[in-house]
Amino acid sequence: MPEIESGAVLFDLFGVIARHQSADGKERLAAAMGAADPAAFWAAYWDLRLPYDRGDLDGPAYWRAVGERLGREVDPRLAAALIEADIDSWRAVDPDMVSLVERLAAEGRTVGLLSNVPAELADRFEKDNPWLAAFSVRAFSGRLGVAKPEPEVYLWCLERMAVAPGDTLFVDDRGENVAAAEALGMAGHVFTDRAALEARL
Repeated sequence: MPEIESGAVLFDLFGVIARHQSADGKERLAAAMGAADPAAFWAAYWDLRLPYDRGDLDGPAYWRAVGERLGREVDPRLAAALIEADIDSWRAVDPDMVSLVERLAAEGRTVGLLSNVPAELADRFEKDNPWLAAFSVRAFSGRLGVAKPEPEVYLWCLERMAVAPGDTLFVDDRGENVAAAEALGMAGHVFTDRAALEARL
């Protein structure tokens, strides 16, 4: 496994620094759709998510596609409500991980952020979380048109962070995303908790 010499760290966002969707938020989102079958709703939500995360679809088009899968028409008013409920379900952060990122940046470490999220969520998250300024690079897939585990998005980050792959640790909670980074010569860490990450750092 490559050694980390420069101390550069490229972080995933959700599942690492920010939390996955809250249970309450998920319930509100399914209710906003009027989903009679929650299992079918979440299957459609995730099956169709990558094109939305990558920016191939905007919010209204994504929710229309979800609605079509469920046999439900999604008009502009409902789409707006679903976009808002979706954003709200992804708002929680882990303060311990925020403090770690801020500490690394204060120590002079190069830290970047790479997240598969649609543009609407990225816009709100940046507005609500000024601590994101700690990152020298913030890469949101919905703005770039490319998403993990596609190699181009990792290379985009490395170029703008001005670091070599072998000098960078990539941290993500999904093994396939870590494996893609390692295939490019980066060191990888599958995130479980802060203590394990700090031991790796």
